Amino acid sequence: MYLYKLFQKYPIICTDSRQAAPNSIFFALRGENFDANAFAAAALEKGCEFAVIDDAKYAVDERYVLVDNALTALQDLARFHRKQMSATVIGITGTNGKTTTKELVSAVLKEKYKIIYTQGNLNNHIGVPLTLLKIKEEHDFAIIEMGANHVGEIKTLAEIACPDYGIITNVGKAHLEGFGSFEGVMKTKAELYDFILKKGKGIFLNSDNENLMQMAHNLVFTAKERIVVFYSLFDTANVQGKIISCSPFLKMEISADQKFSVNTHLIGSYNAENVLAAVAIGNYFGVENKKIKAGIENYKPTNNRSQFIETERNKLVVDAYNANPSSMNFAINNFAEINAENKTLILGDMLELGEQSVAEHQKIVELIENFGFTNVFLTGNFFSETKNNFKCFENVTELEKYIATNKITNSYILIKGSRGMKLEGVIGLL
Repeated sequence: MYLYKLFQKYPIICTDSRQAAPNSIFFALRGENFDANAFAAAALEKGCEFAVIDDAKYAVDERYVLVDNALTALQDLARFHRKQMSATVIGITGTNGKTTTKELVSAVLKEKYKIIYTQGNLNNHIGVPLTLLKIKEEHDFAIIEMGANHVGEIKTLAEIACPDYGIITNVGKAHLEGFGSFEGVMKTKAELYDFILKKGKGIFLNSDNENLMQMAHNLVFTAKERIVVFYSLFDTANVQGKIISCSPFLKMEISADQKFSVNTHLIGSYNAENVLAAVAIGNYFGVENKKIKAGIENYKPTNNRSQFIETERNKLVVDAYNANPSSMNFAINNFAEINAENKTLILGDMLELGEQSVAEHQKIVELIENFGFTNVFLTGNFFSETKNNFKCFENVTELEKYIATNKITNSYILIKGSRGMKLEGVIGLL
């Protein structure tokens, strides 16, 4: 395979001509508003050794590798490279918690093994191949996060990554605009189980989750040659856990061969299942409990994911990286349980819910009312269309103007919304 021979010699992959570097290969990927074939020459000028293009008119000399489709070539290269490496690949998907679970699993496994894992949110049809192409001979594990917003995407990613083991954190109402329905979400996430059933070795399964148990039916009851490791907060399982407290940080007691406690830096009882998933995976692969404990306790969330921030005036629970009806419910319910006075909610729209958008936002409004919250700031077009008596703002800019002149002090504040709402902009005002 000519392209793979080039990759072995020049093992750095570049998809942005502005980041061109020596010993790299540039892949000219097309987007909705650009055609990177036009930037291939610039990438070569800046140091790339070769450019993989799919438009013949840009093929000037032997440094241009012409293919039918540059994206497909990248994915095929990643799949081939993954199969040449001995690393065990663990695929992680789910509506909520997949990034936190990926981070926790990585924190646990690297206590004993050499690993590589998805950085940031590079979990799509481009990010997954880029991560796979960074696997080296010395890696024992590759932890690959897989995201999706349309039916069939997890199937595609699984066929590229060829995971040995898989885990679905949960399924909920998210990206309904692309999935069409909750059933569409379940079908898509289950594509990871389908791949493991046919070609993988096993899964890690939250036995408390009825949807996951239903989706994993064939693996649990008919695929005797496949491994299923259960974890649970309520029932007998390979790994069991119990929440000790969550005010604000999650503390748990874990039973994995022996009992031990973990004091996390995570906000929210909903993170308990993410912790258990990491324990189950670490335990299965022979990581000692004391190292599992160390890995989890050393992990501190970043990037506006379940972060606790204490300012001069307030205490903030910042969970503004993403939002959907499931995660919004989890966050509000957990916030209600925190023992604190003078609570404030700053919530932004949940995006990509399609025709169900206003109805789902109305349910959140009703949840807030049922808990009796009064200091509530709602931001976005969908929240603005709901029936409520709270302060509503069309966008974050309007919210920021209000907070700048109406200071919030001595309050415990939950900040939650979809990434596109950019609610993190208010943090500096609090």
